[in-house]
Amino acid sequence: MANKSTTSIAFLSALICILAALAKGTRLYSINDNQNSILPSSPGSDDICKSLVEPQGYACQQHIVTTDDGYILSLQRIPAGRSGKKADKPPVLLQHGILVDGASWVILSPEESLGFILADNGYDVWLANTRGTISSRGHNSLSPNDPAYWNWSWDQLAAHDLPTLVKYVNDQTGQKLHYVGHSLGTLTAFAALSQGKLLSMLRSAALLSPIAYLGRIPSLLIRVAAQYFLAEDIYWLGVREFIPKGQQLGKLLENICKPGIDCSNLLISVTGPNCCIDKSKEGVFLDHEPQSTSTRNLIHLSQMIRDGTMAMYNYDNLVENMKHYGQPTPPTYNISNIPNEIPLFISYGAKDLLSDVNDVQILLDKLENHDKDKLVVQFVKDYAHGDFIMAVNANKVVYSPLIDFFTLH
Repeated sequence: MANKSTTSIAFLSALICILAALAKGTRLYSINDNQNSILPSSPGSDDICKSLVEPQGYACQQHIVTTDDGYILSLQRIPAGRSGKKADKPPVLLQHGILVDGASWVILSPEESLGFILADNGYDVWLANTRGTISSRGHNSLSPNDPAYWNWSWDQLAAHDLPTLVKYVNDQTGQKLHYVGHSLGTLTAFAALSQGKLLSMLRSAALLSPIAYLGRIPSLLIRVAAQYFLAEDIYWLGVREFIPKGQQLGKLLENICKPGIDCSNLLISVTGPNCCIDKSKEGVFLDHEPQSTSTRNLIHLSQMIRDGTMAMYNYDNLVENMKHYGQPTPPTYNISNIPNEIPLFISYGAKDLLSDVNDVQILLDKLENHDKDKLVVQFVKDYAHGDFIMAVNANKVVYSPLIDFFTLH
């Protein structure tokens, strides 16, 4: 019994250490005096257009927009295909998941990256970058070095970032747009749509590796982190920015994997066994990712895992909850409130450890009354979380059906 207890304590200590180490990233951005432009401290590290899009032969534009709570976000626009033919189809906004940025949509070849594939099919492509990522670290009054800058979770992404980005694309193009989200980019869309936001500006929403419920997540590593309140621990240690980088990472991984978790492939331990990612492309991916998020965002996701609900951030304090919500517990997002007439394309994989099939089924049950001709559900038996944006066969398996769906709507 004592040995088991000692092992548990060692495991907990190691996991706290690794999360804290992961959270210590280099500040890659400074903000100039007028707070309206973002200055890179590493040449080219911020410029998705210069480093990823233009070298493939596509035109690319940088756009800047400010949310109503002061965060300065960047978008990259691909207005034409590689042939130079200007887009003649509606705009598409691509929203990345957690710990990555808009580069994830254009990091592979033009035949494999959804951003390029859509552009070559005539769509006006916009790459979103949420607050805290390398090219969206500006704010009207705060620096990323200020703890207050990181005082947000996915609630704020759904309430501020996503509506601001959608409205900007709508205003710039004068057209309703299609939306594609992956992972956290689906969660924020579900939240916003369930509250009646975005509806007047969207044609449809495609949701890859959808996340709305996390209570049955099978990843042991993630479950232990949530159940031991590890995100809360590092928050109270003063870590507000979480970025999975750090020189001590390898050594700490050796310690955390001793108690019985197989970390031979950390990616598999967290996201599931991706079937179809070309390992030779991992270096390109690591040149641009991972990206920062807030520790509070991780706390919110941990609450979802522990509670099995899709609710707003819980301050775990009656006074704070009453202050923010006017009630002792956080309100829940009601997926059933999503209007039946909005076209939805949902694609999920059998091997995904983050968007688990059991949690996805809860989501689908909430959408059981959705108009049948407005809901497409695709199940990919070989796919895990990363396959939806990095698989070599994603064009055939997921993107081609997705484009067919857009064509109908």
